[in-house]
Amino acid sequence: MSSANENDRRKRLWEKYAQSKDQNIRDEIITEYSYLIKYVAGRLSIYFGSNVEYEDLVSYGVFGLLDAIDKFDPKKGVKFETYASLRIRGAILDSIRSMDWAPRSLRQKQKELEQAYLEIESEKGKIATDEEVAKKLGISLKEYYKLLNEVNTTNMVSLEEFLEQNYEINTSANNQQLENQPDMRVEFNELRELLAESIDKLPEKERTVITLYYYEDLTLKEISKIMNVSESRISQLHTKALLRLRGRLSVYNSANS
Repeated sequence: MSSANENDRRKRLWEKYAQSKDQNIRDEIITEYSYLIKYVAGRLSIYFGSNVEYEDLVSYGVFGLLDAIDKFDPKKGVKFETYASLRIRGAILDSIRSMDWAPRSLRQKQKELEQAYLEIESEKGKIATDEEVAKKLGISLKEYYKLLNEVNTTNMVSLEEFLEQNYEINTSANNQQLENQPDMRVEFNELRELLAESIDKLPEKERTVITLYYYEDLTLKEISKIMNVSESRISQLHTKALLRLRGRLSVYNSANS
């Protein structure tokens, strides 16, 4: 079926549902867009490693799709796929937050990790190794890898939101705001350059994961297949990349606060 025919079919489906609110049509819409749940869950699974099963993320996302269908207004001119993806993502994150995945002690450990990476790389002028970071923290390699797995979930929103809101500003409202405030544009450009430079300096495998995830929009499973390593290894590489990036960005934020 061509894209145009597919869009027409979906449009008619929404029109029927708007008129009748028939449960059978609603069920058809749920089936039609269920792939969005799997896609969003696949994207978010990179943050959890073995802490949360992919199937659980999917089950949390179902509530987001149902909510999106009930509240969607086609007259507003927003694509349902865009609207539903945000609702699904929000439902998954809300469910995870309700479990209190990131207690204060874990957030503190994340900051210690970020600082360890930053200090080692600033002092030595090269990429910090796992062994160096573990030694800096006074823990064994086994404890270090366990800590990486634990703090992954504390990174769940921060850098993704940073990239979406501050690095890849696409909305006309935000662009207008930048146009009207020259100082903000200068700061934004500096931040964009710093982030790009920091990503370029990441170890090759970590840089590849960041590129495939944030710029190619691939899921954890897809990245795992491309790089031919386990999903847990991809999740770990992603965590280390975020720690390095957040550490470098924190220096910029401190200097400009």
